[in-house]
Amino acid sequence: MRDFAKIRARAAERKGGEAVLSSLLGPVADNRALAKVPDDRILSTMAERVFAAGFVWRVIEQKWPGFEEAFLGFEPKRLLFQPDDFWHELASDSRIVRNPQKIRSVRDNAAFVEQVSKEHGGFGKFLAEWPADDQVGLTAYLGKHGSRLGGNTGQYLLRWLGWDTFILSRDMILALRDAGLDIGEAASSKKDLARIQWQINEWAAATGLPRAHISRILSMSVGVNRPADELRAYMDE
Repeated sequence: MRDFAKIRARAAERKGGEAVLSSLLGPVADNRALAKVPDDRILSTMAERVFAAGFVWRVIEQKWPGFEEAFLGFEPKRLLFQPDDFWHELASDSRIVRNPQKIRSVRDNAAFVEQVSKEHGGFGKFLAEWPADDQVGLTAYLGKHGSRLGGNTGQYLLRWLGWDTFILSRDMILALRDAGLDIGEAASSKKDLARIQWQINEWAAATGLPRAHISRILSMSVGVNRPADELRAYMDE
């Protein structure tokens, strides 16, 4: 495997120097802080990531106050108390994106959040206590027990909540393969994911960097060299 210092140097050169690269890495995530995040904010972020998947993120962001109103502040207990008519009417509610399958996922994820919260004293506490070196296991759990939280949606959910997360973007996978990691082009098999997790953990231990920063550096070291300002705008979405 290529030394990570060389990967970082290449990313810095592409972005115009180490100072510019560092400015694009984002804040350091604190997984433990999630223990204080209330369940309604967890469910809200779940819903936002589900509705944003395959859609224009900025449109979802602009409409989000309407989502909060329509879904009763995303309080799991309150939503689970609502009758079937409440959910049917949301399919014609102009305050939200009227996708029946994604609307149904909010109901399902309200039950998911409520169950996990009962078992762990809060969904945020459950996330805070999950081992930082087993993101693959956590995203698999979200995909299995949650609704529409598989694949990159689960990864973005963790990133948006503030869990130290790598995102398996096309460029990140390309960078890992270029560095010598034996994974497929899609990197979706259990074997590929285990190898990625192991390598990210190795680099995290060797460099002291958060896994999210390692992910971003990898992505910026290959592929289309997008301008720094464009990347900052993307990070702010």
